Amino acid sequence: MGIAPGQPCAACAQHRPAFDQAFTLGDYALPQDSLVLALKYGKVLPLAGWLAAALAHRVQAALRAGAPMPDLLAPIPLSPRRLAERGFNQAWEIARPLGRDLGIASDPVLLERPRDIATQHLLDLAQRQMNVRGAFRVARPLPLAGMHVGLVDDVMTTGATLDEAAHTLKAHGAARVSVIVALRTP
Repeated sequence: MGIAPGQPCAACAQHRPAFDQAFTLGDYALPQDSLVLALKYGKVLPLAGWLAAALAHRVQAALRAGAPMPDLLAPIPLSPRRLAERGFNQAWEIARPLGRDLGIASDPVLLERPRDIATQHLLDLAQRQMNVRGAFRVARPLPLAGMHVGLVDDVMTTGATLDEAAHTLKAHGAARVSVIVALRTP
């Protein structure tokens, strides 16, 4: 069963994240999880455009309901080693066409992840939060003061990664951070 629109997930109800809102297509469960898995591990890159188009519709519907539009989109970065192994960043593959669909600038290197971290899927929430602490930095001086940044990723599990990235952006002046993810763990 999914989370009702406007209601926090269980993790967010216990720990208020640094991001202000989340847009998602649905739960990370059958059958839609196969789309993300095919993109991420099967390298079926055209799926990124399909996910981006569906996310654009979701964001546009929220805008019609009064949600603010991000000024800039940024993907959750991979570490240099993981990017070299995979050959692409699935979050950027979604963010690039999403930016075009929404008419928003997107920056593939706004954030960087200079170091590898332990694989998140093996960790509980507290361990994930510790694991990602300090994992991101703003890659270059960019005036973020007062900006609304949309963070794009493929999956939100506990939200720890997106929370840490949003915290980093707000520490550099972003006024608002929205997360835009294809799927979330229910």
